[in-house]
Amino acid sequence: MDNLELSVMTIGDYPEVSKLWNTIHGFAIRSVDDSYEGVERFLRRNPSTSVVARVNGETVGAVLCGHDGRTGCFYHVCVREDFRRRGIGKAMVLFCVRALREEKISKISLIAFTNNDAGNAFWKEIGWKKRNDLNTYDYVLNEENIVRFNT
Repeated sequence: MDNLELSVMTIGDYPEVSKLWNTIHGFAIRSVDDSYEGVERFLRRNPSTSVVARVNGETVGAVLCGHDGRTGCFYHVCVREDFRRRGIGKAMVLFCVRALREEKISKISLIAFTNNDAGNAFWKEIGWKKRNDLNTYDYVLNEENIVRFNT
């Protein structure tokens, strides 16, 4: 895509990225983890693996990406709705994959809500495999980390 610029996400990008998150239909935002402080903590732990996409200087996509030393994980993969189907999502995924490879990470996982039709179609289209052999479990350590879905 012309004029697409990808850069490593920094906490300075938070205001625009947070604004983007809040425009995405069906997007889940956590009150603690997705706050300025929560994202700052995540980026401190993973300083080179998240990405922001800009077109003509305007933030149109972002991926929070990190790892635990073994497995990479994608969080909040999003492209502004009027910029979808232009290769921005795939470019951001490849950016993060390269960053994880540089960190010697060999596997990446992600969670997509079952009712996220656009997201699930995207992952299938770019060659990711849906696993049917796993169950996902959560144990909540912080009840104040409330999830809000954008409508």
